[in-house]
Amino acid sequence: MDPAPQYIDEPGDETPRSATSRWLVIGAALVVMLIVGFGLGALTTRLIDTDPAPGTPGTGSVEVGFAQDMSVHHLQAVTMAGWARDHTADPAIKTLAFDIERTQTGQVGRMKGWLGLWGQPEQTTGAYMTWMTEPMSGHAGHGGPGMKPSNGAPMPGMATSAELAKLRSLTGKEMDVFFLQLMLRHHVGGTAMAQYGNDHTAIADVKSLTRSMLVSQGAEITLMKGLLQERGAAPLPD
Repeated sequence: MDPAPQYIDEPGDETPRSATSRWLVIGAALVVMLIVGFGLGALTTRLIDTDPAPGTPGTGSVEVGFAQDMSVHHLQAVTMAGWARDHTADPAIKTLAFDIERTQTGQVGRMKGWLGLWGQPEQTTGAYMTWMTEPMSGHAGHGGPGMKPSNGAPMPGMATSAELAKLRSLTGKEMDVFFLQLMLRHHVGGTAMAQYGNDHTAIADVKSLTRSMLVSQGAEITLMKGLLQERGAAPLPD
């Protein structure tokens, strides 16, 4: 008797179940990144605390304010990137969105790890950006207590609720372009905050993370400008 025929899936075959499984794996990986980031933040802060020179950052410090506010800022980027990753057919957009989602999820975990060991809440109970007492370079008016961007978003670069709703309403190239525009503006605001944190902290691990943000987001800013140009679009006006 001849052996039973063996069937090999073609490269393009993908059932709904396999697609669902793939995104479950990606989602699980992002959760792991958040947990690992949290653990890394806790570990490195414990090591920092053995050196009494910097001390433990307190309420109102640059380090605590940066970790609280940048976590909120990052989580919006993760939300936008997750939406774009799931709804684009453009491989370049999908790759960019996944990279942003993965990187910033890990960084959020790291910052929340610091806050836990510093005995600080994960989010500020007052106004955003009160830890920034000087105007940000290139963003005059965005520094200082209670200052907000002109579009009404809580922090520089962040999208408004209306803009997020618009992103979810678009499809195809229009969605890709608007995602790039929102994320480019988001990165510009975030890098200005990271630069301020880098310039005003004496804690080595905080300085290391802010430098990492400046490098990775700086490269993504250049990439997104190029992707917009390729698609015949321009950044959002300041």
